[in-house]
Amino acid sequence: MTTPHRLFNKNLVLLIICQGLFLTNNVTFIAINGLVGFSLTPVPWMATLPVMGYVVGGALSTSIVARTQSRFGRKKSFQLGLLIAILSALICALAAWSKNFWLLVFGTFIAGYYSANGQLYRFAATELVHAGLREKAISWVLAGGLIGAVIGPNMAIRTKDALSIPFLGAYLSLAVVALLGQLVMGYIKFPDDARTHAPTTSGRPLSAIIRQPVFVVAALGASLGYGVMNLLMAATPLAMDVCGFSFADTALVLQWHVIGMFAPGFFTGSLIKRFGTLPVMGVGLVLNLVCIVIALSGVELQHFLVALCVLGIGWNFLFTGATTLAMKTYHADEKDKAQGAINFCVFCVMALSSFSSGALVTTQGWYWLSLGSLVPVGAIGIALGWLAMQRRAA
Repeated sequence: MTTPHRLFNKNLVLLIICQGLFLTNNVTFIAINGLVGFSLTPVPWMATLPVMGYVVGGALSTSIVARTQSRFGRKKSFQLGLLIAILSALICALAAWSKNFWLLVFGTFIAGYYSANGQLYRFAATELVHAGLREKAISWVLAGGLIGAVIGPNMAIRTKDALSIPFLGAYLSLAVVALLGQLVMGYIKFPDDARTHAPTTSGRPLSAIIRQPVFVVAALGASLGYGVMNLLMAATPLAMDVCGFSFADTALVLQWHVIGMFAPGFFTGSLIKRFGTLPVMGVGLVLNLVCIVIALSGVELQHFLVALCVLGIGWNFLFTGATTLAMKTYHADEKDKAQGAINFCVFCVMALSSFSSGALVTTQGWYWLSLGSLVPVGAIGIALGWLAMQRRAA
């Protein structure tokens, strides 16, 4: 009789905590950067440029992070990302203190390197457990984002006016959060910790990996799913401010959005193992449509609250499913470049959606922004349907 493999171990639990601290940074950035940008820029449609800087920095960092992880391993790369997180938070604090819009954009751009590292936590989780538990490991690490859902919005509320300069305290608190993440990361042991040089073999060329139909659909599901979520989430603080809601109301909506994003992580992995990846991603697609219908139906607090919560759940199903799907397309010696390619797609779409959200919500309004999000949702539906037909034919 074989002993069943355990899902939880010290390394996985600590990585879940690091994911929570990463999302604390992420959620707080989303909650305040658009508002700080709006208060500093003379051109309203540029208000979300600091948010865009965050994701553009992440996109441009993906190849660097992939090479760093290949050369030095997971832990050293993640620790470097956390050092950058501390530095970027201090730069943003200086920008708020000096009321310098472009310094704020630069600070968030630098923070993108940390984001590019944090996006790999979910892949690293699969290396800390038995191969049969990979789906659950991904799901539980994403569930660690609940820490950010609770801490991020509340920290933003309590620290935004803690000092005489608005939001200065919030940025300084993010430096402390990153420092705490650095301490936790120091106690995690990854299988490749002993790596001192790059692997001698790297498998197939990237062009061969990304041409696989399964990889294409996984990349589309992850990137467009993240793009729809980011399009609506980044615009929410500005839209609610225009509608006359308080920052506390906005923080409440973002909190429930992030809860929706990560609470399903406790069971998404089990659903994937039972029903399969494509059906779970299909449910995520339907939830995205439900979110858009609710967003189009009104601009009361309950509309924002329910729409963003449903959006978060839909994102979780799509993103966890896409991550699981992607892992079937590459071998162990190809993981760094394959994962980097997927994250590059995610960040490129996020960069476009971050900029579009500010431009659309300030020029066209929340209604047309929500209506426009049907386009990427439709593209995801086409991709999932196409792969399902490919599998039936095979």
